[in-house]
Amino acid sequence: MQSYVILLPILTLLTLGAMTPGPSFLLVAQTAMSGSRRQAFSVALGMGTGALIFALLASFGLVTLFQTVPELYLTFKLLGGLYLCVLAVRIWKQGKQPSVHPMTPGKTKSVHSSFFFGLTTQLSNPKTAMVFSSVFAALLPAEVPSLTPVLLSMGVFLTNFGWYATVAMLLSTSRAQNVYLKTKKGICRVAGTLLGLFGAKLLVSASAGQ
Repeated sequence: MQSYVILLPILTLLTLGAMTPGPSFLLVAQTAMSGSRRQAFSVALGMGTGALIFALLASFGLVTLFQTVPELYLTFKLLGGLYLCVLAVRIWKQGKQPSVHPMTPGKTKSVHSSFFFGLTTQLSNPKTAMVFSSVFAALLPAEVPSLTPVLLSMGVFLTNFGWYATVAMLLSTSRAQNVYLKTKKGICRVAGTLLGLFGAKLLVSASAGQ
């Protein structure tokens, strides 16, 4: 078991990366404040699953594939940028809709659609896989135990889901949701603008062939 201690600094570094505000954090926070805690946890689970998929792909050579076929990487970035821009517009428009308390019965997203929302958002940025691959290459020794890719990927899932679930729990309280109701327009515009910037950044880098 001691041979797997090498995973701890890697997971710590990746957890700190997940805690850096970005599209995933914005969407979990937005869902927690505007929807239900159940929806927010489902989005968090989708985020964790997306991180798990990227970690598995990174462990088995996704970067090598991107380097061999650079057009594939640029396509991923282009689609991811477009996806985030579409989300940005949708969230911006939410600010114009009448405010309804999240706990009020009505039309809400299902657990499955919330999970898929989180999953697709996480997978919209292929740079995540590049970050995982870079950290793995930098910190893993040349020879590792056979279960390392699986344990590392599971660790990535648990740390990502744990972080986003914590965000979901903290921001789905009645106090946080009441604040959201009072400042809904401003929150939606800030979140939409930031998501649009993230998406535009991916589009620009894809257009530049970077």
